[in-house]
Amino acid sequence: MREIRSDEVYKLKECLIALAAHHNKVSVNFRGCYPKAPVEDTLEHFTLDLNNKKSCIAVIENGEKVVGFCKIDVDNNAGVLEYLVVLEEFRGMGYGAELIEWALSRFSCSGVRNIDVKVADGNEAVSLYEKYGFKMNAHILRLSR
Repeated sequence: MREIRSDEVYKLKECLIALAAHHNKVSVNFRGCYPKAPVEDTLEHFTLDLNNKKSCIAVIENGEKVVGFCKIDVDNNAGVLEYLVVLEEFRGMGYGAELIEWALSRFSCSGVRNIDVKVADGNEAVSLYEKYGFKMNAHILRLSR
């Protein structure tokens, strides 16, 4: 595992495409409409966030291929675990745990005591977060027209 630079963000494209397919398959509410923005726009935002020191992104690689990544944001001692993705064929190998432990360590080093993570309704990743002490804090209801 290693942290990436902004000029390597393009390597996350396959993971983001897989995340979209996963949400469109399992999500109670996102099915068929995830993501709202094109993957290229998301990658551009990642690049800006890294350049502005708003975010850190760690990747797990198999050879040259990124098989998982985690993006965290830290702002004024508040933390957001924004993305944690492991390609389906690499799940169950401990990569999700490795990424979340990296994130928690980075938050701790930054003095962050409160960490938010949003999980789409229907995503089984909730159980991973709960193993690390995350608890349900709110349900966000949205009306989209």
